Amino acid sequence: MKSSLKKDVMVKNTIPVIALLVFLSSCSTFKPLNFTSNKQVSSSVAPANPPTKFIDEIAVTPKTSTDKTSVKPEVKQIATKSLEIVETPALKKESDEISRILASRHSAVEDASSVQLKYAVLLNTEVESLPSKTLLETVDEWYGVRYRTGGNTKSGVDCSGFTVAVYAAVYGLALPRVSREQYRTSRKISTTELQEGDLVFFNTNGSGVSHVGVYLGNNKFIHASVSRGIMVNDLYEPYYLKRYIGAGRMDDKEMVTAKN
Repeated sequence: MKSSLKKDVMVKNTIPVIALLVFLSSCSTFKPLNFTSNKQVSSSVAPANPPTKFIDEIAVTPKTSTDKTSVKPEVKQIATKSLEIVETPALKKESDEISRILASRHSAVEDASSVQLKYAVLLNTEVESLPSKTLLETVDEWYGVRYRTGGNTKSGVDCSGFTVAVYAAVYGLALPRVSREQYRTSRKISTTELQEGDLVFFNTNGSGVSHVGVYLGNNKFIHASVSRGIMVNDLYEPYYLKRYIGAGRMDDKEMVTAKN
């Protein structure tokens, strides 16, 4: 009885030991299975690192750097040349001359009378290019006087009466009273030869010389207009250009002007 009980005890003790061994053996069997699962592990080969290039293999960077530095001296040289041109004596002399002319013009404008400034505007020219002050002041006394046929005073004057008055006051010369006779006694000159004080003649009625004026400069002349009295007009205005006959000069006027 005792021996059967003892056997039972041994069997009971042996079974757990066998079960433990079986369990341990099954775990060791499962481990490789986990590592050899049906999933295929994609093996990616890492690209090989490019071979390292050393500094002495680089040829482009030093060339670019050299090109940049080679441009700088050239730019400096150009800038130096331009500065040398500015400093040349010829240009400095020209600059001084321009400054002198501008200063002279500024002085001429400052010293100009109201009459001179008025005719600088009417003639569209610089003050220093105006006719003589005596001529301007004389014609300005008549400026705006109304036209009157046969008139020779400041209450009314015609074209030839105006030129007679101007020549008597400025040059001390007695002109013929009629414009046709003034044209006949004058020395004919071309339009390009016109000077201040010369006479300009027109055919306004279709019968030859019938109108006269005094040339002031810059293609402008002053005369007795039938509609507006004493005023300044341009030779190249269509009305006067179409009726223009020519220009005449009184040589005695030249002698008077030279004496003055």
